[in-house]
Amino acid sequence: MPSFDIVSNYNTQELDNAINITSREVMTRYDLKDQNCSIKFNKNEKHIIIEAANEMALKATTDILQNRSINRGLSIKIFDFQTVENATGMSVRQTIKLKEGISKENAKKINTLIKDLKFKVQSQIQGEQLRVTGKKIDDLQNIIETIKKSNLDIHLDFVNFKK
Repeated sequence: MPSFDIVSNYNTQELDNAINITSREVMTRYDLKDQNCSIKFNKNEKHIIIEAANEMALKATTDILQNRSINRGLSIKIFDFQTVENATGMSVRQTIKLKEGISKENAKKINTLIKDLKFKVQSQIQGEQLRVTGKKIDDLQNIIETIKKSNLDIHLDFVNFKK
């Protein structure tokens, strides 16, 4: 029976590459050279910390990070921007948490979206992912297209498509 899984994750190596490219670009850009901008990626706690001398430099650094992430094939929906806070002295800091996994609420939203399509498929919540099974591959492909077009606030990948 054909099936596929809906997951929400990101490629850690590509994110690390995007952060390294951003860090190099910030060091070489003329307007950001003297702003003491730094980017730290904590893989274990799944967050990024950006520090800069002022909010303008912080905003420019986050814009560069978003652009480089898109260039590396990452969705910016994985970023959960926290509020800007004052760091030591006159500098500012922003923490960006990384979203991974589908929460129960989002899984229920996706589940109801699938049920509303009225295809003959079953969807099951399996931890932080959803498995969708059906008799027709065309139905599963239509479900994938509909979910991609829906405006959910999380990044979704469709994996393990089995025929």
